[in-house]
Amino acid sequence: MSDLTLPVGARDHIQGKDSARVTLVEYGDYECPYCGDAYLVVKAVQQALGDDLRFVFRNFPLTQAHPHAELAAEVAEAAAVQGKFWETHDALYENQDQLEADAIVELVGALGVDRARLVADLEGRRFLARVKEDFMSGVRSGVNGTPGFFINGTRYQSSWDEEALLASLIEARDSSLSAPRRSRRAPATP
Repeated sequence: MSDLTLPVGARDHIQGKDSARVTLVEYGDYECPYCGDAYLVVKAVQQALGDDLRFVFRNFPLTQAHPHAELAAEVAEAAAVQGKFWETHDALYENQDQLEADAIVELVGALGVDRARLVADLEGRRFLARVKEDFMSGVRSGVNGTPGFFINGTRYQSSWDEEALLASLIEARDSSLSAPRRSRRAPATP
């Protein structure tokens, strides 16, 4: 097993509360059909676990297999700056067959993203470094395909169908409930 090398932080795209008992990190590729299936599974486990789950998405475009994946990741990052990351994330997965440049600008523009700004960001490759940073953090964490999941910082390598993933998330939640919480105060000095 491998651990998440880059801890979840302010740079991440996060759904859920910081106080959630379980954090699920996904390294995903918007053009990957398996990630498209996993997108629906993640939605289902989010619904099932509610406030107990915090979900984090990081880009891991497999450009040799999916020629539009890097562009889609850059689009999501450009939309994030305009406050539309999650809407864009969902639209990209729900429209995986429409990831060519013109179609993707139309798709994301319909979400209220400023199209002129989006096009300028894409032409300038403004978010390519961010996408590559996510990718490299995945490589350092042992991700070699998508989707790549981590539960509470530990690589999840079992089946990611809804039943198996939910069972593992519930197990992680329940073990965190029985584990004593560490005090955040410094110990008293004698």
